This record gives sequence, structure tokens and C-alpha cells, in this order.
Amino acid sequence: MGELLAYLTLFVIAFGAATLLPLQSEAVLVGLQLSGYPAVPLVLVAGVGNVLGSTVNWCVGRAIERFRGRRWFPATDAHLERAQRSYRRYGRWSLLLSWAPVIGDPITLVAGVMREPLPRFLLLVGIAKFGRYAVLAFTVRASS
Repeated sequence: MGELLAYLTLFVIAFGAATLLPLQSEAVLVGLQLSGYPAVPLVLVAGVGNVLGSTVNWCVGRAIERFRGRRWFPATDAHLERAQRSYRRYGRWSLLLSWAPVIGDPITLVAGVMREPLPRFLLLVGIAKFGRYAVLAFTVRASS
């Protein structure tokens, strides 16, 4: 696999994994690192892709209100109200859990619904996403 293609693949999978797609960017990062790719560029590429994917969720959240109440819309008013209550309760700091499986992607979407300012969103999500990849890469390096 060419070097550019390897990094591009990691970026695309990390981007998709941050949306609601069931992709495993961690496995790709570990595989590339074990194949000899240096950790720092891998963490940077995966982090940028994952943060941009989370930003798509934030954008969807910003636009979601206009679809509320439509018959085809998958979330009920009760679902949206519960998510908004949780975000109000835990606040922007919950974005530090945006790296977590299952809950991370919905948190980034609700941040958009709640009109979290984009710069603050990017800062907190960036800390979470880059931090996760850095810890993973360090663990792989320490164990090999």
C-alpha cells in the first residue's frame, strides 16, 4: 500500500467513524503503526479526520430542528428533549467523552442542537479525539 493511500485510508475511516457509521479507525491506526508507519503522523491524520467527522455531526445537529416533528424523522420529540436535558445537565464538558464508543457521536450531534459555539466544540472534541489516538499509539509503541 502506498504511503499516501495508507494515510488517506486512515483519514477516511477516521472521518466516517466519527459519524454514525460503524467503522474502526483504531484498528487501522494500530495496523499501520505495526506495519512501520510513524505514530505522530498517524495520530495527526486520524485526529483531523475524526474531528472533521464530529463536526459533520455538529452541523447535522444545528439543522435538525427544522425536521423535528416530520413523520419520517427518526427521533421523537421525547428523544430530542431527553438529549437536550442531558446536555444541559452535563454541559460542554461532556464533549470530552466524544471519543467514547456508543455515546460519543450522539454527544457531538446534541452539541450542535444546543448551539455549542464551534470554536469551543472544536477545542474540546480535539482534545478528546487526539488524546485517544495519542494514548492508543503510545500503548502500541510501548508494547512492541
